Amino acid sequence: MKVKTISRGEDFARERSGDIFKVQRNLDPTLHPFERAREYTRALNGVKLERLFAKPFVGALSGHIDGVYCVAKHPTKLATIYSGAADGEVRIWSLTSQKSTWTARAHQGFVRGICSVPDSENFFTVGEDKIVKMWNSESTDPINTYIAKNAFTGVDHHRSKPLFATSSTQIDIWDHARAEPVQTFSWGAETTTSVKFNQTETNVFASCGTDRTVILYDLRTSSPLSKIVMAMRTNAIAWNPMEAFNFTTANEDHGCYTFDMRKMASAMNVHKDHVSAVLDIDYSPTGEEFVTGGYDRTVRIFKTREGHSRDVYHTKRMQRIFCVKFSMDAKFVLSGSDDGNIRLWKAAASQKLGTTSNRERASQNYTNTVKERYKHLPEIRRIDKHRRIPKAIAKAKETKRIMGHSIKRKEENERKHSKPGAVPYKVERKKHVLVNEK
Repeated sequence: MKVKTISRGEDFARERSGDIFKVQRNLDPTLHPFERAREYTRALNGVKLERLFAKPFVGALSGHIDGVYCVAKHPTKLATIYSGAADGEVRIWSLTSQKSTWTARAHQGFVRGICSVPDSENFFTVGEDKIVKMWNSESTDPINTYIAKNAFTGVDHHRSKPLFATSSTQIDIWDHARAEPVQTFSWGAETTTSVKFNQTETNVFASCGTDRTVILYDLRTSSPLSKIVMAMRTNAIAWNPMEAFNFTTANEDHGCYTFDMRKMASAMNVHKDHVSAVLDIDYSPTGEEFVTGGYDRTVRIFKTREGHSRDVYHTKRMQRIFCVKFSMDAKFVLSGSDDGNIRLWKAAASQKLGTTSNRERASQNYTNTVKERYKHLPEIRRIDKHRRIPKAIAKAKETKRIMGHSIKRKEENERKHSKPGAVPYKVERKKHVLVNEK
């Protein structure tokens, strides 16, 4: 019988039986044998702690006695916002004290739009009473009043010039010093529901209408640039503040579509997760994220390059969300809903409010880095993606998934039993754009 033994050289042999065995170690920390295992454990612990400390709700601004339908940010003050309600009341809020600092009965009926004047204390409101009013926080009487023939649906201000645009049956461009519009634009829509100026290419603005169109205009040419017709109606538009050509639309078909205004035939990205119509949208000042508010009573935060939301916020008492805004420092999100409250949320649900030490910041940065490195692994991905959502939304989501599979299966069956090429494949980014005109 042969017995095979492992024999080592003299370097490993002990001189006497009481000596310890020699162990080869590489002391270079970059080549540590358990580096990946250690980092994975730290990433797992980090993502668990993130979900444990995820408490996004900061506070509610209560004071309106009817639904909040529009919200605007102050151009220079981080802690000041404007809001307009369905009963015609307009308020200015301080986010630090979470109290109203100014109130006025601005319009008869709904306040449909509100916007601030850049580098100024003034702001504009429009209502269903066919009146535009210019206000200042120092007085409860309007500075100026502009009267039109039709009820307004929205307003937005030019980045640098004393011009503002209103939407109704047409797009009107107004000068602060004139009582009549200086320019008028229209291209087929019965009613234009929203208008937004580009903040980089300041002479370009976009509008969406009840006839499912999204139209781009240029102030310099006094004519529309291009128009697309979507499969369903667009409710709101937001321009990316860091990428001049890109804008995102909030659609009635539960999705958001990011377009490049140079190539409108297909969307750059399709953002899905809402289970009901998306009613409002706003970009973060960094241009990396945007927030949406839906008829399904949820606020969702999307990354610009990704198709699904990274977070969802909801409460039992919150009703349909008609307006959302990112704060000017990108750390908070505001949502105005049908129940008369404006809610303040953290943009990063587990972020600590208040001052942090250098050690805390270094630790958080390290944890974020290892989480990003190992985010594709199943356990980390499962914990990171998990969100508790209301039962009604979970059921609607499942129903949507089943319906989507059913439609795909039906198309595949038609394709199998038809001539080759008779039932073409439809690209998701193109099939929602029906017509592209210039």
